[in-house]
Order: sequence, then C-alpha cells, then structure tokens
Amino acid sequence: MTPAPLDMSERLDRLRLIRSENVGPITFRQLLIRFGSAAHALEAIPSLANKGGRKRRLRIASRAEAQSELDALTRIGGQMVHWGQPDYPAALAATEDAPPVLSVLGHLHLLTKPCIGIVGSRNASTNGKRLAQQFSKALGEAGYCVISGLASGIDAAAHFGSLSSGTIAAVAGGVDVIYPRENTDLYHQIVDQGAIVAELPVGTVGQARHFPRRNRIISGMASAVLVVEATQRSGSLITARLAADQGREVFAIPGSPLDPRARGANDLIRKGAALIETPEEMIGILNNMPAPQLDAPSNPEFLPGSGPLPKEEELLRARALMDQALSPTSVAIDDLIADLNLAPALVAMVILELELAGLAERHPGNRISRLAPEPSSTESNSEKPTKKPASLQKQADLF
Repeated sequence: MTPAPLDMSERLDRLRLIRSENVGPITFRQLLIRFGSAAHALEAIPSLANKGGRKRRLRIASRAEAQSELDALTRIGGQMVHWGQPDYPAALAATEDAPPVLSVLGHLHLLTKPCIGIVGSRNASTNGKRLAQQFSKALGEAGYCVISGLASGIDAAAHFGSLSSGTIAAVAGGVDVIYPRENTDLYHQIVDQGAIVAELPVGTVGQARHFPRRNRIISGMASAVLVVEATQRSGSLITARLAADQGREVFAIPGSPLDPRARGANDLIRKGAALIETPEEMIGILNNMPAPQLDAPSNPEFLPGSGPLPKEEELLRARALMDQALSPTSVAIDDLIADLNLAPALVAMVILELELAGLAERHPGNRISRLAPEPSSTESNSEKPTKKPASLQKQADLF
C-alpha cells in the first residue's frame, strides 16, 4: 500500500527530529512508530531524555533551522526525500539504519532504479580504472544504475563509465560540497546526468567519521556491490562488509598477489564473495537473482497505536535491571530481553530513554552498549558546516 504523502508541517518536523541531539536513524524510526508523528515525538523526547538520566537540556532543532536547511537545498536546485515515501530508494529503506532524509541534486527518478555499487581503491591502477569503467558502462546499458562514492580512482572511473545511463554519487558531506576537488568537473556532470545524494545538511564538510555512514548508503541502495581493487585497509572493504550484512550480493575482481591493491578483493573472494571476471558474467548472475525482499525492518514491540506507554513502576524496575545489565561491550537486544525476562516494549522504551540521554549507543545487528556520561559534550546528529582539519585528510583517504 502506497503511504500517504507527508504535508509540509510533518516534513519539517521530521527534519527537526533527525537534526536533534542524540537522535540517530534507528532512534528516529522507533520514535516515529511509538508516537505516530514527528510532532508528537518532538514533544516527548525531552522527558524521555530526563528519565534516561540526562542532566543537561537536550538540544532540539528549531523549526527555523529546519526551514533554513530546506531553503538552502532548494536554492541550489536540490530536493529532499523522506524515509517511507515513494520517492525514497526502496532498497535503502529496508535497511535497519536508513537515513530518515536524503538531500538530492540531479535526477530524482534514478533513486527508484535498481542499483549496483562499484567501489575500490583511490590509488587505483590503470587496469583497475579501465575495468571499473567497462563494468559500469555495461551495467548501465543493461538497465542498472551504478552508485559509488565520488572518490578518486575506482569510484570516479565507475561514475565516468555510467554517465550516459545515469549514475548516483553518495557523498559524505553536504550535497553541495565537492570532495575531492579534483573531481569538480565530474561532480557537475553527475548533477547534469545523474544524481548526488547526501545524508547530512547542505554546507557540511565531510569528516573521517562520516565516510562509513556514506558507505552504508552505497551498499544499502545497491542490490549488489562490486569491489574492483582494494588494499586490506581500504574503506571499500567496509562497504563490502555492510553489503553482506544487509543481505546484498558481493562480487570481487581478482588481482595479482604481488599487487597490494588486489589483496582486499582477493581476501573477499577467499571469504565467500563471488569471483567475477567479465561484465557479461556479472549481468547474467544479476538477471537470474531472485527479487530482494524490501520490507522495512519491523519493530513488533513498537507498533503504531500499540496502546499507552508502559507504567512508570514497570519502567523503574526495567531501568534498574538494565542499568546493571548493560556495559561498554555491546549486547544483542534479544539477549537482553531474554536475560532480564522483561517485555520487549519495556526494554525498547528504556533504550530510547538512554539513547536520548546520551548514555547508550546502538550497533549493527540490533545490539546496544552503555556509554559513559559526557557532561561537556555537545556532539549531536545536527551536523554544522565545518572546515576540514588537515589531520583528517589521511583518515578520509581510507574511505
């Protein structure tokens, strides 16, 4: 069933919610499902954070801030798509930590096409770049949209090869921030012939911690990921791991054991990735793959209209038990429920309180860990445009 379109008020409130302090993609989704709308969630989160042990006031993005971000995106010709709406990429929506909003520059319709990710080394060989371009061109002609990360090397070659059929670049900063600068011409060509997508606000300069978040968008939008060249420390291997975790097919092109740039791809093959040598071989496999199941992750403990919030006396007991059970080492939430013999809804509510208080952190695979309180921290999901410190350049080059 097609969801009802969001009105402008709800769109702004959803943008406010994800830009508010300590609200990440999974917390956003849990809040939305529990409270029914972003407006009601915004009203609830200060109290939830206080019950979770927060001492300082929670920073909530204002309506003016959300409108300013939306206006800035509109001025550069961009659009914003929201999780749960028809124009949001279906494959990405089915991942557990899908971005609640995406900023898009270029051709919006490409987000609904079947996508294949192509990633690899920045310091790529001539042959590696040639292969990436050949594969992306053939995949584009076969009806697939190639998505990559606009990095130097393999990413750039993949984009060049699929420009004529439409290519998508997922960037780590704002949709208007070009990085690396050497890809400025390519960036503008993609805006004209493809699409640029970003999770963070307009004007945000990507930092090292943002690149893994960008990688999960590449793998999440793709039905399969191809690694062309990758060292053993390459960020491309993060994308491949995320793809496998998300149930995507992982392909890798083998290389010489004498070339360090081949070791990452060779290791992926050793661990079960599909060895691939020609575009035709890959397209044949893709065309015979079963259609993926793209239902959004379910949260049975938090169904819309699931009744009143748990009673306070029940929550008090659950908070005490979870305070003792949680540690800095992550634990599966299902194991926590079984160990404490608590109702899933109770555990889920206490986790929400702790997350909003900044005292718990979610991990892939439905896991949670305890965080030490940081009274002086102002870190939030509301990213501000920042100047990139030179010390981060080397770290960012890994991705």
